[in-house]
Amino acid sequence: MTPLCEFRNVGFAYPAGAHGRPPFEIRDLSFSLAPGEVLGLIGPNAAGKTTVIRLLSRVLDPSRGEIFLAGLQASRLGRAAVARQVAVVPQDVPQGFPYTVEQLVLMGRFPHAPGRFFESREDLEIAREAMAITGVEALAAEPLDRLSGGERQRVVLARALAQRPRLLVLDEPTAHLDLRYQAECVGLLRRLHRDEGLGILLVSHDLNLAAEVSDRLLLMAGGAAVSAGTPEDVMQESVLEAVYGCRVVVDKHPATRRPTVNVVWPDGR
Repeated sequence: MTPLCEFRNVGFAYPAGAHGRPPFEIRDLSFSLAPGEVLGLIGPNAAGKTTVIRLLSRVLDPSRGEIFLAGLQASRLGRAAVARQVAVVPQDVPQGFPYTVEQLVLMGRFPHAPGRFFESREDLEIAREAMAITGVEALAAEPLDRLSGGERQRVVLARALAQRPRLLVLDEPTAHLDLRYQAECVGLLRRLHRDEGLGILLVSHDLNLAAEVSDRLLLMAGGAAVSAGTPEDVMQESVLEAVYGCRVVVDKHPATRRPTVNVVWPDGR
């Protein structure tokens, strides 16, 4: 089975930072994501997770190695062709974005006809289907600035689904959401995985969320892969403590039996 995406010994380095700070570098990164799989990309700050998203969506190009999308070299694909295969869901849209929900979701159709100025009937149907899947169809005429954080997150996801991608990249999908919206987000991800058959790359600081919804995890630190495998394989106390620099206890969720991580707070009793 051809992977939806594959990194083969990918390298990339940013220029040196201010005040002599050494440049950040992705080093010999290799991984793949199969159709219908959920891969959780985890790691501390400055691990390289955001850079992976930028490389995968061709915002950046690797200096070494190669990235493949459905067996094709990404370097030979234009940005619109990449966007027809990969849709990135950012944490949020900027405040003051002067569009309605429907207008934003329709922007997801742009990669399918980048030279066209007006949406077709098919575009409208696909956008409405995406809004229905994410539960925001009733908000179609609402300005984005009037929405709650959870509603905005679902709208951004609807825009990505309107791209009709094969691979969905989610950047911290539950960031800034309360418990109710986190639960709704997890339920929606599971429905997309089950009903739409999408491959999903879940990029998250939330180790428990990643372990709960992912088939496999890729743990990064300092621009390199540290561990990859099932959540049970990766969520090892010794590995997490070495990467995150703090004491943790790995247990199992009482209902799902998936690994859960708890920090051992300094001076805790």
